[in-house]
Amino acid sequence: MNKYKSGRHFLQIPGPTNVPDRVLRAMAQPVIDHRGPEFENLRLDIQEKIRPIFQTSDPVLIYPSSGTGACEAALVNTVSPGEKVLICETGWFSHIAWRQVAEKLGILVDYLPGDWRHGASASEIEAKLKDDKDLSIRAIVVVHNETSTGITSQIGEIRCAINRAKHPALFIVDAISSIGCVDYRHDEWEVDVTVSGSQKGLMLPPGLGFNAISEKARATAKNAKGAKSYWDWQPMFKLDSQGSFVYTPATNLLYALQEALIML
Repeated sequence: MNKYKSGRHFLQIPGPTNVPDRVLRAMAQPVIDHRGPEFENLRLDIQEKIRPIFQTSDPVLIYPSSGTGACEAALVNTVSPGEKVLICETGWFSHIAWRQVAEKLGILVDYLPGDWRHGASASEIEAKLKDDKDLSIRAIVVVHNETSTGITSQIGEIRCAINRAKHPALFIVDAISSIGCVDYRHDEWEVDVTVSGSQKGLMLPPGLGFNAISEKARATAKNAKGAKSYWDWQPMFKLDSQGSFVYTPATNLLYALQEALIML
């Protein structure tokens, strides 16, 4: 077996994706003080540049985490143990990143079956919500683009179905493999929490998770009763406007994110 590679390795999997040279170079900068003025400028610049990618004016919180961590953050801040969520089956990640995580958090899951060949059904979601007379469903979770199957759910149509049902449930969307790749409109589609990660359309290595959060979700989070510490939104909101973090951030990944946002 030849142990020498001919040329540069080219990653050919659904994700993580290949990282552009200019993003790699940005990531190679020296580590800076994450409590100093240089970092504050970096963070505030990223805040300004990232909102148009989600097409939102809402806050976009950033975690040093995988996409699954950002999924957990979305759940623990909006749904309490013993409450119910409706999760639409669209492939492997609707199961492991959402159903399994929710169940481990003590959340009741109504798993709407799918065939892994079509996106989430707006009509079936509408029927489920109309049948929910006591409004026990606290949130609806849909994967926008399912990495394992390649299918894309029509988020705008699903929002219309939720509105027709006149149901108050939060709308949570997994956009981990669609942000930066597929048209996505957090505000227009009235999404309450958009979850994403760094390693797909944002052209970075794994390691950053994102939550774009509506005013309705922010209000709901104040009353969520599940235990949380690292994933708690509240202390993050307080520091976000100041260009700071509650925890030690992945500084060099943020340099890479800034460069990727400039490219996008």
